[in-house]
Amino acid sequence: MKVTFGSLVISAGICGILSFAFLATSLGTEYWYIIKMNPMNLSDFEDMSSHSGLWSINEGGKTYADTIDSFSADPSRYSETELHMLSMHSAIVLVLPFSLVLLLFGGICGLVSSLARSPVLLTGTASYFFVCSLLTLCGVSLYIIYSYQALAETERLVGQEGLAHIQISFGWSLGLAWLSYCLELLAGILLLIAARMARLQNSSPTVA
Repeated sequence: MKVTFGSLVISAGICGILSFAFLATSLGTEYWYIIKMNPMNLSDFEDMSSHSGLWSINEGGKTYADTIDSFSADPSRYSETELHMLSMHSAIVLVLPFSLVLLLFGGICGLVSSLARSPVLLTGTASYFFVCSLLTLCGVSLYIIYSYQALAETERLVGQEGLAHIQISFGWSLGLAWLSYCLELLAGILLLIAARMARLQNSSPTVA
């Protein structure tokens, strides 16, 4: 089966649209981090099951805004470890939305470069998507590191016994962010192949 220029740019466009949709859904939902109580221990402990997003926490079906504003927090009220975690949270909530905005403009650039069949524009757009994927990867990786450090800090404060009745896991919102990263990377690769194909077509001699 012969791969055409049109099929490459259409596939890249679909990947770009899906990556934007997945990342937007991920940022707008509250299933990045899930905490579940062990049902066997509910008679001894209050049910504190919850799931959280980047800006809010859902407990008992009710959504609450994050109680700590990482941008306006008073440094004198927190330890060095807590300040480090607040800085990481600030970076996460800046990098991921910024990547989403860049994806929107990347789609416009991809459409223009595809219609123009310009190898230079296609290569530039591919590089643009690689930058977007790098930002998404950085944001997601920072969130995972942040979550593990938060868990370690909690375990230090309450001990392993205090967490024995709690099940902690990452949720599908984080999974969507990972899918967005993969699709951004794939879109960039497809556009690079399309740029190479356009360059070869432009350099081919025209038969009279």
